[in-house]
Amino acid sequence: METKEKRVYKIVLTGGPCGGKTTGQARLSTFFENLGWKVFRVPETATVLLSGGIKFSDLSADEAYKFQENLLKTMIQIENTFFELAETCPRDCLIICDRGAMDASAFISKEKWEKLMAANNWNNVELRDNRYNQIVHMVTAANGAEDFYSIEDHACRSEGVELARDLDYNAAAAWVGHPYFDVIDNSTEFEKKIRRMIASICQKMGIDTGDRLLTNARKRKFLVKGPIPSDSEFPAFQDFDVVHNYLTNVNPSMQARLRKRGQKGHWSYTHTLRKPKMHGQVVEVKTQLTHRDYINLLSQKDDSHFTIYKLRRCFLDNNQYFQLDVYKDPCHPRCNGLMLLETYSALEDGRLEACLPKFLNIDSEVTDDPSFSMYNLSLREEWANSSKFTQAVKEFNNRKINGIIKECEKSVKDKPNGKLIVNGD
Repeated sequence: METKEKRVYKIVLTGGPCGGKTTGQARLSTFFENLGWKVFRVPETATVLLSGGIKFSDLSADEAYKFQENLLKTMIQIENTFFELAETCPRDCLIICDRGAMDASAFISKEKWEKLMAANNWNNVELRDNRYNQIVHMVTAANGAEDFYSIEDHACRSEGVELARDLDYNAAAAWVGHPYFDVIDNSTEFEKKIRRMIASICQKMGIDTGDRLLTNARKRKFLVKGPIPSDSEFPAFQDFDVVHNYLTNVNPSMQARLRKRGQKGHWSYTHTLRKPKMHGQVVEVKTQLTHRDYINLLSQKDDSHFTIYKLRRCFLDNNQYFQLDVYKDPCHPRCNGLMLLETYSALEDGRLEACLPKFLNIDSEVTDDPSFSMYNLSLREEWANSSKFTQAVKEFNNRKINGIIKECEKSVKDKPNGKLIVNGD
């Protein structure tokens, strides 16, 4: 019998004031404890220090810089204590960090942050991308749920609505660039917001929750017409070089791929196993790799696929986290000039479309369209000769037809004496 490998999953729960972070942490802990996991909750370092009598307003510029440096060192040490405990724990472990290393960057200038990084031999890829498996940002109630914004229950909180919005944006912007960054907004009632948060984590981990956390949140993909706008038209962004390779797999219903993702010479490596759909959701199990593991697995590269090279630009706009993928040479001619915008959202009925970046020339939505699947885009053989692609298109068209029929049936039910007519019958 195959032994199940123990899992350690590290998340950062961050967000603006009164965003549901405290409640979310408690609910998330209970959910995973009920699954049999050991849950470690790393306390917020800033709260520990600030509750000791420190006030930012009393600090000089030099003192504030030194405080942030020591706060970050303290945070890393506290986190490492929990990380090491999780490694030796015999059970699967979820580690919930109440804010993380990059949150400190929201409170000092970019120049001072880079100075701090250099002085301590740190870099953003290690602190942001490699240190944690996933980042979840809970948007402040001051942005979209103003009636519920309150500072009464938090001794260290004194923010008004406008300041809360600014702090929320800065906290989110600090994590732009992490490969698995979810922004949980206030587009639903609070209970659904918490469930969306838990569901986003389970989905990234590949945990089947049945219908317990059903939400409408899903990945959406849009085709963007070139040329790409100038950098000045974008909000604050992070650019990455990304390399994808598909691996051979004995199970034809699954896809395995490697990703190498880097910035300024620093890289992170991920193995993804894409499983068949469960409850209408695509399940992907992602595992962080060392460079050595990545090189070893690269020997299993599937030669029926091209290596995919991209520029990936990550940014926040209208409370949505976007990734713009620009395909680069060398590539199949079908990928020349291709730009795809992706986001993960629960917004429906045209509300997401209204939030799409106005500075991009959006052509159309291509979610689930096999012609814009990276797996199909990377195929070496021409699509006309590919049984894999032909089958994918057939399934896609069948889903579209079934969706149209269901919409018709729904509209007929809403009309007295309605009759459904299909194919002229």
